[in-house]
Amino acid sequence: MSGLTAHILDLTHGLPASNVKIELYFLSNEERHLVKTAVTNGDGRLDQPLLTAADLKIGTYELIFHIGDYFRGKNMALPEPLFLDLVPVRFGIANLDSHYHVPLLVSPYGYQIYRGS
Repeated sequence: MSGLTAHILDLTHGLPASNVKIELYFLSNEERHLVKTAVTNGDGRLDQPLLTAADLKIGTYELIFHIGDYFRGKNMALPEPLFLDLVPVRFGIANLDSHYHVPLLVSPYGYQIYRGS
């Protein structure tokens, strides 16, 4: 199975991060082109892949995770401006036969991203 998926876990509350907006861009000649916008479900995942195997192409992509809106919705006492608001992740896709999964572990003050399975 190839394609591109994402998953977000809220480390502060120990729960999947639901209702988080994610934007996917393709970079070409240093210009960003919006490919898709999606919102995480109750499991912190997307109902559909960001890219299917047919849509996947070799190149550089960027995901923008709208984490600030998520934590604002949790009614937490957070300073403005937030330490983390939009979390950008730029990565490359080099193999069209591979599956690319991008999990984000996040709190209001830090995050970890990695290539999952």
